[in-house]
Amino acid sequence: MLNTNDILETISMIQEEDLDIRTITMGISLLDCVDSDADKACGKVYDKICRYAQDLVKTGEDIEKEYGIPIINKRISVTPIALLAGACPTESPVKFAAALDSAAHCVGVNFIGGYSALVQKGFAPGDHALIDSIPEALSTTARVCSSVNVGSTKAGINMDAVAKMGRIIKECALLTANNSSFGAAKLVVFCNAPEDNPFMAGAFHGTGEGDCVINVGVSGPGVVRAALTKATTCNITEIADIVKRTAFKITRVGQLVAKEASRRLNVPFGIVDLSLAPTPAVGDSVAYILEEMGLEKCGAHGTTACLALLNDAVKKGGVMASSHIGGLSGAFIPVSEDAGMIEAARCGALSINKLEAMTAVCSVGLDMIVVPGDTSEEILAAIIADEAAIGMINSKTTAVRLIPAIGKKTGDELEFGGLFGSGPVMEVNPYSPAKFISRGGRIPAPIQSLKN
Repeated sequence: MLNTNDILETISMIQEEDLDIRTITMGISLLDCVDSDADKACGKVYDKICRYAQDLVKTGEDIEKEYGIPIINKRISVTPIALLAGACPTESPVKFAAALDSAAHCVGVNFIGGYSALVQKGFAPGDHALIDSIPEALSTTARVCSSVNVGSTKAGINMDAVAKMGRIIKECALLTANNSSFGAAKLVVFCNAPEDNPFMAGAFHGTGEGDCVINVGVSGPGVVRAALTKATTCNITEIADIVKRTAFKITRVGQLVAKEASRRLNVPFGIVDLSLAPTPAVGDSVAYILEEMGLEKCGAHGTTACLALLNDAVKKGGVMASSHIGGLSGAFIPVSEDAGMIEAARCGALSINKLEAMTAVCSVGLDMIVVPGDTSEEILAAIIADEAAIGMINSKTTAVRLIPAIGKKTGDELEFGGLFGSGPVMEVNPYSPAKFISRGGRIPAPIQSLKN
């Protein structure tokens, strides 16, 4: 039976507290598009994406109008392209990036993810070529996003891949220097990458997934903050309960949209990712939630504890609302996309070192962090290595999305616009890790990998 109070509460969440569905993402397997002729393979890729996703955007818009629930993005994720590129070693993988970009433009989605390689234990045919081509691919396309998985709890960390990604990030920034180094914002380096993540830039369609699925990512930091604003005298346990109840309501909206999109598109429902994904809009901020718990400013001592509470409570509330929770699911802390994080970084309350500590208990990692343009490849690689180590040892997903702001120094600002926001250039430790990074090899998997 419909509960009038529930309906009114959901309307309030949408109209006053920035509740939205951040993305409907269609995952499409391209394994049947493999061909030794790159042009033929690209033709198959384009045709399959256009065939499967031709109604994706319209369906999202129809659901948005009928239910009154904002659906911000409609996106596509595909099989890691390195798997296809390996079948045609004499051709540049950038051809696949062009095909993905054309298909995304044809069906009207804003981003397509999967220009990716999984190299946590070594490089297979196609991996080196794809990774080396990432700067060109991201600088010559508008909608293609890329990710590389360099480590896992089972495999350890591929330090040769880590070193390579330091160089690749820097090249992405240099090639898009006239566009706020935006190429680097479309590239994520993972440890323990999930195969069903609907959020960009790290989305790809894992080989363990079906031929085509619908995954939905919800949002709602503003809703959680509004609920806590009313909880002025609550203790910590009561705050956790409030977050759980609120996360349940948010996830229930996501479940509704996911099932409706699945039914209308005649595509299996995959998962709901219940992550609190912030935006630059004032109020729609994870940092503000932490401050509502009692911190003067995000980044103060106690921030990691508050974030741990938030992340755990979001997961506990969400799993009661849907039987198919996946992706990343928790709290995101992207600096340039979160108004409160931006403020905290600008005033010096939030540093990269503090953010690294926070990533041990959040859903992702060092996300959308702007660093000085002259940051060396080795320092970028070492930041990736540190973050991958946190993920590997703690059996959790961690990720790095760094943007070297070419021509800018610590304290300057870099403006992206839209959901990507803007961010202050944050200080990095200047002492060199070059000798460590140059050693190469693989950090062995931790003892907790031996679970069989």
